[in-house]
Amino acid sequence: MIFSHRKILRLGKASITGRDGQQQRQQMGFPVTVVLGASGRIGTVLRQCWSQQLPTAAPLRWQARRRPAQLPEPETSATAENWTILDPLEQPQALTRLLHGADVVLCLAGVVPGRPTLGADSDLADNWRLGEAVVRAAAVAAAEEARPPTRVLLASSAAVYGAQPGLLREDAPLQPTNAYGRAKVDMEQRSLALAHALGVPVTVLRIGNIAGLDAILGGWRSGFSLDQFSDGRSPRRSYIGVRTLAGVLAALVARPHLPAVLNLAQPGPVEMAALLRAAGRDFAWRPAPQTAIAEVDLDLTELRQCLSDSAAALLPPADPARMLTEWARSEPAVASLNTKESPQS
Repeated sequence: MIFSHRKILRLGKASITGRDGQQQRQQMGFPVTVVLGASGRIGTVLRQCWSQQLPTAAPLRWQARRRPAQLPEPETSATAENWTILDPLEQPQALTRLLHGADVVLCLAGVVPGRPTLGADSDLADNWRLGEAVVRAAAVAAAEEARPPTRVLLASSAAVYGAQPGLLREDAPLQPTNAYGRAKVDMEQRSLALAHALGVPVTVLRIGNIAGLDAILGGWRSGFSLDQFSDGRSPRRSYIGVRTLAGVLAALVARPHLPAVLNLAQPGPVEMAALLRAAGRDFAWRPAPQTAIAEVDLDLTELRQCLSDSAAALLPPADPARMLTEWARSEPAVASLNTKESPQS
């Protein structure tokens, strides 16, 4: 979701709290989960995939800053009652109420660069403001209900690593090369520091490129060009398919304990040229500039440990053909959106 200006919208009427949330957990075996930024591109994919991957009555609450165009009126659909429309930065009390009775909040909301409605790079500071707002709301909701705090999962990006060789573990130095990467580093550090001070369990998810939501497959146009390095190859990135991402996120949401930082992608870097060739998309070569990053390869050891026995099924090796198949099922829904998530390049 994009927070370029903050028009305050009315709070939706769906908010299941306290004992009701506990009853839902007991009935469904899935945690009461709040998804912030649910009308963006990742959120749209998640809603589509989770409707097929999770039980029909899974206790999910979706948040957006504006009412999604495809959302039916509450009077005509039970689906609409699971939505809350609010601005997390302007309505902290409403955000806190939304977290009442919740076990987990997955924050997908954030500012992305390159949009005409955004101002200078300083607007990217809303990324850390959002992170802190969610952590603070989780702490306040816990205090009001006299219970342990809601677990918080914050979407970050592999862009925080910048240009570094080899497998990138979660404890690698953070060396972002652009404003977006620096903003995500700021969000991570400030949110984790506040979480430690307030006793809120937070996990930062450093997500690799998402096939179809990236700047390559998702941003392809006629006349598209790819950087070519001295070895003849195009950039290589850790990728993940949209349905695989949804399945892994569902599994992580259901885990009671996670590390503070977690890389999220499928095993094995994918060459961008291979992805376009598999999609039948033409492209031209251009010499890679000195600032271009040849490879971002995320170490997934921690992620596999978190997924334990389900890792092999949930996290197959990255394969362009399979990721394209996943994207084909979600592309129509995403194409209808006016908002745009970060390419995470």
